[in-house]
Amino acid sequence: MKRYLLGLDIGSSSVKAALVDCDSGKTLDTVQSPADEMAIQARHPGWAEQDPGRWWHHVVEAIHLLLRRSGVDAGAIQSVGIAYQMHGLVCLDKNKEVVRPAIIWCDSRAARVGARAFRELGPDYCLKNFLNSPGNFTLSKLRWVRENEPATYARIAHVLLPGDYIAFRLTGELFTTTTGLSEAVCWNFSKKKPASELLRHYEIDPALLPPLVPVFEVQGAVTTAAAAATGLKAGTPIAYRAGDQPNNAFSLNVLNPGETAATAGTSGVIYSVTDKNAFDPKSRVNTFVHVNNQKGVLLCINGTGILNSWLRRNLGTGSGTYTYEEINRHAAGVSAGADGLCFYPFGNGSERIFENRLTNARLEGLDFNRHNQAHMLRAAQEGIVFGLYYGFEILREMGVSTTTVKAGYANMFLSPVFREAFVNTLNVPLELYETSGATGAAIGAGVGSGYYKSTREAFMGLNKLHSEIPNRALFDQYASAYAHWRKGLRTR
Repeated sequence: MKRYLLGLDIGSSSVKAALVDCDSGKTLDTVQSPADEMAIQARHPGWAEQDPGRWWHHVVEAIHLLLRRSGVDAGAIQSVGIAYQMHGLVCLDKNKEVVRPAIIWCDSRAARVGARAFRELGPDYCLKNFLNSPGNFTLSKLRWVRENEPATYARIAHVLLPGDYIAFRLTGELFTTTTGLSEAVCWNFSKKKPASELLRHYEIDPALLPPLVPVFEVQGAVTTAAAAATGLKAGTPIAYRAGDQPNNAFSLNVLNPGETAATAGTSGVIYSVTDKNAFDPKSRVNTFVHVNNQKGVLLCINGTGILNSWLRRNLGTGSGTYTYEEINRHAAGVSAGADGLCFYPFGNGSERIFENRLTNARLEGLDFNRHNQAHMLRAAQEGIVFGLYYGFEILREMGVSTTTVKAGYANMFLSPVFREAFVNTLNVPLELYETSGATGAAIGAGVGSGYYKSTREAFMGLNKLHSEIPNRALFDQYASAYAHWRKGLRTR
C-alpha cells in the first residue's frame, strides 16, 4: 500500500494542507481553507488578533477537502507535520479552553513592553543571552496581557504558540519546542535553557509554558475526537512542528551555515543559517534556533504580499478587481524605478527593521500627469524589494554571508517584476523550487517519524523550477532606483 505524509501550514491568511508521497517525495495535492483569506481583527491601531478556533475550523476543512480530492485513505497517512505563523500568543485556562483571541505576529501592542525590558535588563545582557531584544515577541505579548488585562491573565493556565495549539487540538497534548521558545524570545542561548531571567523580570510563572519536545520526533497521536472531526485515523502520529520561516527554510533544504531562504507571502522574509550566536546590536533582525539546532537569522518585512492583496482589493477596472496575474502584467509595462514613484510598504504593524516603530505605508512622488495604476503597482513590488534590501544590508553588517537565495515558486516570486527587482537589487542569484510550507511540514513529519533516515533522502523529490541571476545593466538601474527610494525613507 502506498504511504503518504500530511503537512499543515497554519498561516494568518489561510490553512494549507499537503499530501506527499513517501516513496517519491513528490507532493500529490495541496489545498487551502478558506479559499480567499482569513480576517485579522484590529480593535485598535497596531493590533492584530485571530480566533484560534477559526484556525482549527480551517484545519478540519482543509484535511477533509484534501482527503476527498486526492482519494487517499486516511489509514495510508504515515504521520503529520505542522508549520505555523510565528510569535503568536494563545492562552488557555485550566480546562484548556481559549481565554482570549490570539495576539498574532503582526500585532504591535507589546513593542513598548519589550523595549522597556531591553533597557532594564540591559542591551548587553539581552543580546549575549537571548540574541535579541525581548521586542514585540510572544513573551512580551503575555506581559502586556498581565499589565492590561489582569482578570484575563489570572485565568491563564497554559501559554502556547499557534502550532502548539493545533498540535494540542489533534493530540490532546501540550508541548512546545526549543525553536518555538526561541521565537517567543524565551530561550537563553548561552545557557541553552528557557530564559528564566526574562520570565522573572516579567513576573510570569514558568509553569505556564508547556514541556519541550524535539522538532523531529513523535509528539503525540491523533485522538479519537480529533479523528472524528478531521477524518484522519486515530493514532496517526504528529512527528514535526516548526514556525513558518524555519520550516520554509527546511522545505528548501536550507540547513547549513551560509545557506539562505526567502519568502514573500503576507510578510517578506530572508532567513540565513549560521553556526554563530550572531545578533544585531539594535535587534532589527532576529536570531532563532533553527530546526536542526543551528541558528537562523531572520529579517522580516511585515508589509509584503499584504500590500499586493490590498492593491488587488482596492484597485481595478469597471469590470471588477484585478487578478494577481493582471497586477503583474500591468507592473511589467512600466520600466524599473516606476518613473520616480516610490511605495513604502510598511502598513502592517510595527517593523522590526525600524526597531519596532510603527511607520505606516506611504506613496511618495505621485504626479497626476505622469503616473497611473501601472506605476503604482510597479512601485509597490519594487518598494517591497527595497524594504527587504534595507534589512539585507543589516545581515551583511553582521557578517552573515549569502551566495544564493532559495525560495518556493509562489506568492510574490510568481511575478517577473518582483523577481527581476529582487536579484538585481540584492545582487544575488535566485533559485525557485516546487515546494511549500505545507510540503515542508509533511517532509518534516517523514523525518520525525523515522520514515526517512536522513534529510538527503527526505529531499529526493525537491525540484528546481527556475533560476535567475543579476543583469549588470539592470543592476545599475535598480541601484539608482533604490538610492532614490532610500532617500525618501522615514523610519519614525
